[in-house]
Amino acid sequence: MENVNLTHHFLIAMPNMADPYFSKSLTYICEHNEQGALGIVLTRPVDLTLSALLEQIEIPTTQTEIGDIQVHFGGPVQMDRGFVLHQPAGEWQSTLRVNDEIGLTTSKDVLEAVARGEGPNKFFVTLGYAGWAPGQLEHEMSLNAWLSVAADTSLIFDLPLEARFDAAMHLLGIDTVNLSEDVGHA
Repeated sequence: MENVNLTHHFLIAMPNMADPYFSKSLTYICEHNEQGALGIVLTRPVDLTLSALLEQIEIPTTQTEIGDIQVHFGGPVQMDRGFVLHQPAGEWQSTLRVNDEIGLTTSKDVLEAVARGEGPNKFFVTLGYAGWAPGQLEHEMSLNAWLSVAADTSLIFDLPLEARFDAAMHLLGIDTVNLSEDVGHA
């Protein structure tokens, strides 16, 4: 498991995942290196719409169609802070470029652009992110807490929330109805 880079991969929580933040979750890894890993949970909505979030942070919006877009729980780190996963990566004040297509932005300018209808074509808004210390994700992988598979961008932005977990499993060729919660049994 040494020197594996899971950037632009999905982490699929195994059925035995006990952590309530990640149980039955799908997480997208935005960065993975010797300093650790950073990801965004893709399957946990919170009770907040994008229009309510924009109102809270005093960003006026002219785009009524974005009002009902759901905000999500991105992970248990910095849950008071907004993170926008988006395509294209674009040029924003504070963006982690995952790859040529996708960026993760924490600066307000991306939300201001979205509110004006000038933001990225596709975006996913979260509060918080998932973080792992150096070696922690590798350790969790060795304990079979997660499956990983190369990410499919359309799964992040084009599929409804409830279809994402199963779709990621299908990328691995696994049907979730066949998964057992017992380790070592089929």
